[in-house]
Amino acid sequence: MKSERKMYLFDGSRLIREFDVALGANPKGHKQQEGDERTPEGRYQLDYIKEDSSFYRAMHVSYPNELDKQTAKERGVSPGGLIMVHGQRNRLGWLSLLSQRFNWTNGCIAITNDEMDEFLTLVPVGTVIDISWEPLP
Repeated sequence: MKSERKMYLFDGSRLIREFDVALGANPKGHKQQEGDERTPEGRYQLDYIKEDSSFYRAMHVSYPNELDKQTAKERGVSPGGLIMVHGQRNRLGWLSLLSQRFNWTNGCIAITNDEMDEFLTLVPVGTVIDISWEPLP
């Protein structure tokens, strides 16, 4: 839930893990275009792992979907992309005690490097991710 800067991992209705997250620097509202520093809102899929990222490990969020692309096209802008759940910037993981207190990404969801290792053991490629400002019903 973006408003609380939390990511909850469920197995069905059972809460397995809670992560404190850093989001895009302008977190409230759905991502509208490249560069708006917003984390998208909606239902997406975690569709591949990216190990050669500028950040410590990463799992790609399937943003933009077709609606996101169409909306951006109608507005005459690029929807952006490469939204990930990832660890800290490479070689700066030691700063996570400070960096995780702020929303600092360009729209991604950041956790600590140790949490990213755990996340990748718990979350298979293909998992659905619901991203929202408020709790989902």
